[in-house]
Amino acid sequence: MTPHSEPNFSKEEQIAGLIDQISAYIEQFHHGSVELVEIEGDVIKVRLGGACAECGLSTQTLQGWVAGTIRQFFPEAKVIAVE
Repeated sequence: MTPHSEPNFSKEEQIAGLIDQISAYIEQFHHGSVELVEIEGDVIKVRLGGACAECGLSTQTLQGWVAGTIRQFFPEAKVIAVE
């Protein structure tokens, strides 16, 4: 039997994967999207797209859903939207 080792993903790769999962859900159920633009230290820049781009609830989606989910795994993270 070969020993099992955990994958060693960087913090940036983990955040990118998490955002991809959040976006897949948003795309399927709300016809919107969230895209990782850049990571600068603890600041994560994202862009909301699709139905989320012009939605009046996009601020709540960003802070409550996207940032809230990311902070569960990366409490020091600050998520901001960019155009």
